Amino acid sequence: MAFEGLSERLENSFKKLRAKGKLTEADVKEAMREVRFALLEADVNYKVAKDFTKSVTDRAVGEDVMESLTPGQMVIKIVNEELTKLMGGSESRLSTANHPPTVVMMCGLQGSGKTTHCAKIALKLKKEGHRPMLAACDIYRPAAIKQLQVVGAQIDVPVFEMGTESPVKIAEEAVKHARDHGYDYVFLDTAGRLHIDEELMQELCNIRSSVHPNEILLVIDAMTGQDAVNVAKSFNDALGIDGVVLTKLDGDTRGGAALSVRAVTGKPIKFVGTGEKLGDLESFHPNRMASRILGMGDVLSFIERAEQSLDEKKAAELERKLAKNKFDLNDLLDQFEQLERMGSIKDTIKMIPGIGNKIKDSDIDEKAFVKFKAIIYSMTLKERAQPDIINPSRKRRIAAGCGMQVEDVNKLLSQYKQMKKMISQFGGRSGPKMSKKMQRMMRQNPEMAQKMMGMTGRGKNNPFGF
Repeated sequence: MAFEGLSERLENSFKKLRAKGKLTEADVKEAMREVRFALLEADVNYKVAKDFTKSVTDRAVGEDVMESLTPGQMVIKIVNEELTKLMGGSESRLSTANHPPTVVMMCGLQGSGKTTHCAKIALKLKKEGHRPMLAACDIYRPAAIKQLQVVGAQIDVPVFEMGTESPVKIAEEAVKHARDHGYDYVFLDTAGRLHIDEELMQELCNIRSSVHPNEILLVIDAMTGQDAVNVAKSFNDALGIDGVVLTKLDGDTRGGAALSVRAVTGKPIKFVGTGEKLGDLESFHPNRMASRILGMGDVLSFIERAEQSLDEKKAAELERKLAKNKFDLNDLLDQFEQLERMGSIKDTIKMIPGIGNKIKDSDIDEKAFVKFKAIIYSMTLKERAQPDIINPSRKRRIAAGCGMQVEDVNKLLSQYKQMKKMISQFGGRSGPKMSKKMQRMMRQNPEMAQKMMGMTGRGKNNPFGF
């Protein structure tokens, strides 16, 4: 995941500050020197890193910080605030046309992920109740139109295409078609190049002049590091973009682009791609990203991800069962499947405050749910409904049936008892009420959140094997 190296370097720097009861100006400057090196190592623009550490230093050497009882914490608070400010301060949403459709022009270099992210954003809007449409304006890249049709079919969103007609004409007709058929968003999937050239920019400018898009979003690959910022600046200078979609933020990237784009271009990051699936897209929240970089977790994104993967019918049924204290292994199986739908276990765990920055990828077994599901499927319906009847002989039969050890069956049953107890503490609530209680619990008691994710410590007592 992006920012892992930066988070680790910052954590080491702040440990030294927290260890001191009183800070001097020299202590702050030394810490900021390490922070600047960490930012540069993360591929943050040099000027951005220099200006950032200067802003933090100017605030941190003030009397309020130096005389504070917890000066180290005060400095971290300032860093958090300045990081949030650096990335835009607050969430930046898509503009909406006064008279539909809202026209969104997607641009970027070839291979940056424009076509896929047209579909990702359209899917997100569809889930919010909108009627989006995709338009194939890339007539040059082989199979570009077919690719857009494929991803459009996967999310059940219509694709407008006119073959190899002029891209400007296609854009004009797509907007007209959307207006006539009641679509409230049109995404123009424009052509890219392997590099920025005059021909590319002229075509994009012609489309802009013709259909007057409400949003021009630049899709850039976070894996390209500092070059992503240069691309953003070039497109903004020539075209005048309204925002950025940063892709592959889940990859092995240092993340510097996310910290530099806003400062260099003045344009906000609006969405980030967090995986290969069409549902792997998040709105960009500067304050949440700053918290994750500093190892403070991201409770709100955790809750949102949980709610999106929640099956409301099953939640209602679970609520009724909890009211009667009848949570069984079938329900645990449903919980595992819903957690799997939340995406990578590693990424989800790192959103939990006080935990994510202490867990290494090598400590997490991504196949834990698969193993536990296999054990449950090896049980009879009666055993799933009445786990208390599972005696030693039944455990041996279950273990043999799924090719595992009796110890693995014991771990699952231990996890079941823990989860039954944990969920009962929410009083059978689901939806917004549960979300609020879950947020409060995670902020006040990270250890309980740790147990909720099945993280009960390393070794034999840990049912997830880490």
